[in-house]
This record gives sequence, C-alpha cells and structure tokens, in this order.
Amino acid sequence: MTTGTNSDQGANGPLDAYALRTAVLRPAGGWTALDVVASTGSTNADLLAEAGRGAADRSVLIAEEQVRGRGRLDRTWVSRPGAALTMSVLWRPEGVAADRLGWLPMLAGVAVADAIAALAPDLPVALKWPNDLLAGPSLGKAAGILAEMTAVSGGGPGVVLGIGLNISTPAHELPWGATSLAAHGFTASRAELVTVLLDHLYRREAQWRDAGGDADSSGLRSDYRSRCASLGARVRVERPGGDQIVGMAEDVDRQGRLLVHPDAGERVAIAAGDIVHLRAADQS
Repeated sequence: MTTGTNSDQGANGPLDAYALRTAVLRPAGGWTALDVVASTGSTNADLLAEAGRGAADRSVLIAEEQVRGRGRLDRTWVSRPGAALTMSVLWRPEGVAADRLGWLPMLAGVAVADAIAALAPDLPVALKWPNDLLAGPSLGKAAGILAEMTAVSGGGPGVVLGIGLNISTPAHELPWGATSLAAHGFTASRAELVTVLLDHLYRREAQWRDAGGDADSSGLRSDYRSRCASLGARVRVERPGGDQIVGMAEDVDRQGRLLVHPDAGERVAIAAGDIVHLRAADQS
C-alpha cells in the first residue's frame, strides 16, 4: 500500500511524512520542519522539549496516536491511531509583544474552522470562546486547542500550539457533548486535512505576525467575531476560581477577552474560564 496526500486512503489512512513535507515545507509552503511519529504521550510536550533544544520557528509534529494529550484546564485528550488529528506547531513570532500572544490559540481556531469549511462547505462549523471547534447541526465539540509558552533557548521564546481534532472517533468513545467530523459526512483524508490546515495556519499566522500581532489591523479579530457562536449567546462562565457568571456574551476585546454582560452588574472582561452556551431550559 502506498501513502500520500491523496484521498484514496480514506480518513484513517496512515500519514506519509515525505509527501506532507513536499506539500507544506518551504518553498512550496511556509513551514520549516515536519515530523510524524507513530505514538507519543503528548505532541505538545514533545515539541516543547524540542523547542527548549532550539527547534526552528514553524516546526510541526504530528502523532498517529496520542495517549497523554493535554487540553485546556488540565483535561486529557486521548486519540487512537487513525481516528483523529493530533498535531502541534512551534511559532517564534519575533517582534510581537508578549501581551498579544494570547491571540494565537484563537487564531488557530479560525484557521481550523476555515480549513474544515474549505474541505466540506456544507458542514456547519463555528467556534466557542476561546477556541473550541463546534461542528454539525447541533454544534458538538469536534476539536480543542492548547497553547503553551516555550522556555527561552537559542531559538528565542515562542509558543507551542496543539490541536486535537476528532475525525472518525466512534460516538461511544467521545465524551458527552463531543462529535466527530465523519459523523456529519466529512470524507476528506487526514492527509488532505493536514495539508489544508497547515496552509491556513501558516497564512493566518504570517499575516498576524506581519501586523506585529495586532488583531485588528491583521483582520483576525473581525474574522474571529464572524465565526464565534458564543457572541450574542447567553452563557455561563465557570471561572478558574470556582465562581460563575451568567449573562450575555457581547464581544471580544483587543486582548481577546470575552466581554460578558451579567444579568446583574456591569460588563466583565473574561480572560480565562469555561463557557457553557445556555438554552432556554438551563439559563440559571
């Protein structure tokens, strides 16, 4: 059996690192290094270690299987071989102020949504603040994104950003509220998805970097707003300290914080927390 970026392998076909490098590394694409491993604990942990040893800006690590993946708020993310896309990228955006790096996971959310839309135009996709990908008519969670700062090394500080995307994971293996792309008719191969996603990630981040990380002049904040299902919705914000806020999610500010108008009180800027979209039956 041959492998490559063709769709004849199906969504579960093994990834061909050589074919992917040909498609996405310079000069054809903008990435500088790409590796595919059969299994690992966490692509983020592995790439963070490589970053500490000076790995290059715009490096990519993909795992066919991930057994100790980490999500936001210390949640675990496990993927079995061929059923998901587990990938981390390293960015060292020189010239971008540290207080603007918080936009990178939101940038990645926009890129993931755009890549899915490019491959499956009829599949509904949206974002839940800050960067969960929602898919299907019921907008179940199909992907999570986690960004972690690297240690300062010979290559300079940077951000490792991990993406875990459910492609064909069976429904009984998914947590409550989650979904897979295949459950909604997504038929592109994982190789096609990797190629299209890395193209969107590269172009989106390069545009943001060229703007000095400014989310307005790069167009990122406007594009994020248009894809974020949280805006205009009643939400419950479960903050890390344990308290909750219920109200209307109105906007995101220049720092990427969610602006929520509580049922009682003035508008609050949320920098971190878990968001629950409320229905009529559970709005308290």
